[in-house]
Amino acid sequence: MRIAEACTRPVVTAGHATTLAEAARSMREQHVGCVVVVDGAHGRKPVGLVTDRDMVVEVIASDMDPRGVTVGDIMSVSLVTAHQDDDVLATLKLMRQRSVRRMPVIDDEADLVGVVSLDDLLKVCSTALDDAVGATSGAQSLEAWRRP
Repeated sequence: MRIAEACTRPVVTAGHATTLAEAARSMREQHVGCVVVVDGAHGRKPVGLVTDRDMVVEVIASDMDPRGVTVGDIMSVSLVTAHQDDDVLATLKLMRQRSVRRMPVIDDEADLVGVVSLDDLLKVCSTALDDAVGATSGAQSLEAWRRP
């Protein structure tokens, strides 16, 4: 399966100058755990990522005044992305290798098309395993029916 089929769309995005409060409100309204910081002509080039955990660990736990902090101040700049045509299992492996739980998904022009999270990939893998169990159980039932 391709990542394009597993990722979340639309994506909550913000510019560098977006305040943490604005970003947090958007994340709350959209029920997501991250905001992708974008740049470029139409704001479609992912350049960073800020998670709810970043907000807590980098700002709140450090006793910083969140009113003066922007997403550009705390965003992860060593951004790991997945291409929309990447395989789900290859992306899961990359997430493990790079120790990330969320990745922006890009197209051939490096424009943002979605975000894939570890939860998204676990759902895909869980469904695949459930299908495999169902196929095995179905085969056993059919065999029992044919040979009483």
